[in-house]
Amino acid sequence: MKIFNTEDIRIINRKILEIGNETSLELINRTAQGVASEIIARWNPGRPLIVFAGPGNNGATAIAVARILFGHGFRPAVYLLNIGGDKLNSNCRNSREALRSETPEVAFTEVTGNGKFSLPNMTPATLIIDGLFGSGLKGQLTGGFMLLVRAINDSGATIVSIDVPSGLSGDLCADGIDRNTIHADLTLAVQFPRPAFFMKENQALIGEWKTLDIGLDPEVIRSTPNRYHFTEASEIKSLLRARKPFSSKADYGSALLIAGSYGMMGAAVLAARGALRAGVGKLTVHAPQCGYEILQSAVPEAMFEADTDKNKLVIGNMKSLKDFSAIGIGCGIGTHEITENALEQFLQSTSRPVVLDADALNCIARRPTLINNVPALSVLTPHAKEFDRIFGDQPTDEARLLKAIEVAHKYDILILLKGRYTTLVRCDRMVYFNSTGCPAMATPGSGDVLTGVITALMAQGYKPEISALIGAYIHGLAGEIAQETQGEYGVTAGDIAANIGVAIKNILR
Repeated sequence: MKIFNTEDIRIINRKILEIGNETSLELINRTAQGVASEIIARWNPGRPLIVFAGPGNNGATAIAVARILFGHGFRPAVYLLNIGGDKLNSNCRNSREALRSETPEVAFTEVTGNGKFSLPNMTPATLIIDGLFGSGLKGQLTGGFMLLVRAINDSGATIVSIDVPSGLSGDLCADGIDRNTIHADLTLAVQFPRPAFFMKENQALIGEWKTLDIGLDPEVIRSTPNRYHFTEASEIKSLLRARKPFSSKADYGSALLIAGSYGMMGAAVLAARGALRAGVGKLTVHAPQCGYEILQSAVPEAMFEADTDKNKLVIGNMKSLKDFSAIGIGCGIGTHEITENALEQFLQSTSRPVVLDADALNCIARRPTLINNVPALSVLTPHAKEFDRIFGDQPTDEARLLKAIEVAHKYDILILLKGRYTTLVRCDRMVYFNSTGCPAMATPGSGDVLTGVITALMAQGYKPEISALIGAYIHGLAGEIAQETQGEYGVTAGDIAANIGVAIKNILR
């Protein structure tokens, strides 16, 4: 699914209106119908309902919602904020007049600022529709609007925001003030989610979010360029290749995982299991000698290649890298100085893209010049702390994503930022938010499984950026499947690895 920033959405709306098949008021009314339908499905008409409407299209939508809900037994009290008395746009005026003429029984108050405005009684039992500004706001809320938003938040009421919580920029903008932004329980976004929805620090402001398909012209959407994407099942299915009847393991690549050290062989095991479940034809694990019995017992399907050192990785005694169609390195290798040296020699010895995770990233953080040796289009899979160790501390997810866009382009690499919406940042500055995953995956070793999956996909001939995109989706779906049987608390990385094949089957089905 395409994701657009605020300016892109304005361009889309303008193109649609220029075509002339629809008016902006028709789009507003369709949005209002979608919002009203969602509210009717979730809440009882007997609940106290207050609608706050601003002077623009967001306010016009909120007023239209009130009119629809009144016809379904709700009894809304509508407050239209028209400070100065002449600030309404034409759509908001039309929506106001329709409310007055078609449903005069609705309690309606227009606040112009000429007299004292007494806030309505708002309690935790109240349902509030936030139609103050949405994505139409430029800059921060100030004055009376800021005080109103604070009072709404302090009331403890259930809040439904139309499009975007008022006060929040839908774009990546790290300078907002939470107190001055609506804290929605449900955000109903028009047609598309916004980039800000995928940032951890905005979760408390957005709450649950859902998109409302109002039938915008698909050709206009297709022809409008965008930077952000939300990866869904249909896209992944179109990328995955079904296997041919007359195929053998030789058709599905040969992967090498350089992983493990004394006390950390579990990471190598998990990465290997992830790679095998993701369908790699042949798998070799290069690890210190101490891992021989562990790997051969835990993952008998994988071949073991012993390093020259017993306990730590020095990358000695290795087959030619040309024997492998993809290589992943880092899971459990440790950060000994000798291992750092070995990683540097490895990176200097290959020009092909590789997958770097865990301790490979920690070694780069300890020796920053290593980043210059990472081959182009390699996939780095850091979580937030690993990313910050390499590229500097970032105060928020938004700042971290903006930094990732910068460094991915600078070093010509792919960065897969792991998190709630694991995010692929490509070197061409394109950003893909993954739609799968769950809290149960916050468990040791989960990232090792992901490394194995991505390496296996690259070995099977998928391009690095496609491997990272598909791998993140499959990994997240496997976690969701594991959660169904083990619950949020009980999922282990081994459960995720065990369900990688099931996840692929479900996607292809």
